[in-house]
Order: sequence, then structure tokens, then C-alpha cells
Amino acid sequence: MNQLEALKQLTTVVADTGDFMQLAQFKPQDATTNPSLILKAVQKPDYQPLMAGVVSQFKSRQLDETMDRLLVRFGCEILQVIPGRVSTEIDARLSFDANATFTRGERIIELYQAEGVHIDRVLIKVAATWEGIQAAQRLEQRGIHTNLTLLFSFCQAVACGQAKVQLISPFVGRIYDWHKKACGSAWVEADNVGINDPGVQSVRDIYQHFKHFGIATEIMGASFRNIGQITALAGCDLLTISPELLGQLAATDAPLQQALNADAAKALDLPPVNFDEASFRFALNQDAMATEKLAEGIRGFVTDAIKLEQLMLAL
Repeated sequence: MNQLEALKQLTTVVADTGDFMQLAQFKPQDATTNPSLILKAVQKPDYQPLMAGVVSQFKSRQLDETMDRLLVRFGCEILQVIPGRVSTEIDARLSFDANATFTRGERIIELYQAEGVHIDRVLIKVAATWEGIQAAQRLEQRGIHTNLTLLFSFCQAVACGQAKVQLISPFVGRIYDWHKKACGSAWVEADNVGINDPGVQSVRDIYQHFKHFGIATEIMGASFRNIGQITALAGCDLLTISPELLGQLAATDAPLQQALNADAAKALDLPPVNFDEASFRFALNQDAMATEKLAEGIRGFVTDAIKLEQLMLAL
């Protein structure tokens, strides 16, 4: 049994890609997309006719609607390949506008439903800002399930749990990147692998808190840099993994041990934690890594969304 097969016995494996033609070989349960992944996909010749078709059909509409229709078209194609759910991201330019995020989430779901997709097969991806979390709470109350992304801190995770969102995506690799860069020449890679990896530690802390207190929100580790980060989180609810790393796992036969266990988390002595808006904003402010990576992540998704729009306008 290879490591990918072994991992699937412990964790729901999700493919992190917009390239639905690559999906079938790895047989993931779910798939996640974002503007950067869709941008990467549409620059491949195989996907250019798909984008051209959507733009041609809806060129008389507002650009933001055409963009949503393109994302939904990719989502529908992905759902033909996987048995589970697809995550579709809301425009990152709305990350600090709760009402606009809520409205856009409703529209994306309506577009999926118009294509015959059941509401339970879609997760609306929202940046885990305070405003995004409040919008997600409202969407969940409407029966629209959400995936809170760009999550780098414990306070973001706790606030998402309080809002009863369906799923969170803590970004393992980007946390690791920040700490490695901050340490500079003092960084010793051998001292920061496996459970000592700062990104892995972040997800472990969130997992233990959620399982200890019976928080139903699913935890999906994301943004991996190597398979060591993935195997160190075996047992997490879900892990979303790039096709490149899925391929490495499938090519590796080394034994895989369960790293996270809900029963063990329940036995821990952990203090209850809650956040209101003021304490959330202060906790996030005090976490330099999370503050910087959240802002950087939003800027990055905005940049790629604009590039995607420019490609659409050029057609």
C-alpha cells in the first residue's frame, strides 16, 4: 500500500487544483479551487475553450458575474470527476465586506443550483477575516456551507468554530514559509520537520481544541510544501493536497502512522477560549505571522483575480 492509499484510510483526501483533467488518477473525495489555481488552469491550452465559451455566452453581463460563472463552470466539471464537494472562492476584494460576501455566496450557490448541482456538494470559500467569518455564519444559517480560507492563527479558527462554519483551511505551508524566512540563517531545517514544523503545530493545536470541546467544524490542512507536513497530520479530518504532492505520496511506500487522534484530544486538559470582535482583532494583531500572511494572501488572490479578468476581457 502506498502512502496515498494509507492516508485515505485515516483522512479525507482533497485535491487542491483547478485542473480537473488531472483529478481522476488520484481519486480524491473533494476538490478545492481558488483564483490562482483557476488562472493557472486557463492558461493551459486544454482549458482555453472552456473559458472562451463562458465569456462568449455571458459577455453582455457584468464582469463579476461572468467571473462567477467561469468559477462555477470549473466547479461543475470537477464535480463530474469527484464524488464529494468542490470549494469555490468568493472574490478576495470583498474580504472586508460582510454583506457583499454574503450576497456573492448566495449568487454562486444559485448558479450551481441552476446547473443541477445540489447545495451540499459546494463549499463557498471565504477569507477568514472577521467580516468573512460573520458572512459565513449568515450563509450557514441559510443552509449554504462554507470553507474559511487564508487561516493562519488560532483566533481565526476559534472564531470560525463559534460561527459554526462547515470547514476551515489552516495554511500549513505558508506558516512554515513565514517562520523560515523570519529565522533567516538561524533556521535549521532538521529541527523544524514533522511535529516540530510550525505549520503542523498550528493545525495540531486547532485540531486538539476542536476535538476536545466537541466543535463540529471540519479541519482541512492546506498549503503543503512537502509530504512530511502531510504525513505529520495523518488523521486530520481532511487534507487538501496539490497534484504534485499527491503523486509523491502515491509513489512512496514508507509506512504511515496516524498522527492526530480525536479521542486523545478529548483527554487533554485545555482551557476554553472565545472571541468577540475586539478580542479577535487584538489577538490577530498580536500574531505578526498571521497578520502578514492574511494580508499577503488576500493581495495575492486579488492580483490573480484581476489577471483572470484581463484574460477574459481580451477574448
